[in-house]
Amino acid sequence: MEVAAKAFQYIWENQERFLTAVQVHLTISVTALLVSLLVCIPLGIVCAKSQKIAATVMNSINTFRVIPSLAILVIILPILGTGFVPALVALILLACPPILINTYLGFRGIDPAVIEAASGMGMDERQILRKVEFPLAMPLVIAGGRTAAVEVIASATLAAFIGGGGLGTFIVNGLGMYNFPMLLVGAVPVAILAILSEVCFAGIERWVTRYQRD
Repeated sequence: MEVAAKAFQYIWENQERFLTAVQVHLTISVTALLVSLLVCIPLGIVCAKSQKIAATVMNSINTFRVIPSLAILVIILPILGTGFVPALVALILLACPPILINTYLGFRGIDPAVIEAASGMGMDERQILRKVEFPLAMPLVIAGGRTAAVEVIASATLAAFIGGGGLGTFIVNGLGMYNFPMLLVGAVPVAILAILSEVCFAGIERWVTRYQRD
């Protein structure tokens, strides 16, 4: 309890610094997630339509899944240097695999008979994609975004190692100075943000699934 009290006291006495760290953490996490969604959803659809492209892309993207987040940061460091941008690039690379793979699986899992029926009703390819395929694949796409969001928020703490800022700064400083209250100042908000993102995406996923059934 004493450690928690000291952590709360630190936040109270350094509100501006704490709120700035939260803002940076959210900015880098949300930006990485949005960029990943904008890139990987269309790419996942393309892969679902072409197995030749899928083989190359999926093999490449699976490579990133086995590379630890910190290792990605270390690889990017000599190329892009330190700061916000290299941390953002690393988080985008981290977020891409679950979104891309789930989008691919979501569209590949659609029953061909459903697409044929839609085509028989006079729909063109764009209409089928927008009105049939995308709604059916949406639960899996959202599940991919859900996984990516939690991973990105948690891994954004590592941005502090290369000067990216955020809540990870408190964790790094707390570890370096053996200061447990400061460690909590960074760790607890990150855990809360990760849980909130999980709850939000889970709620959206349930709503979409229920909407499809209705």
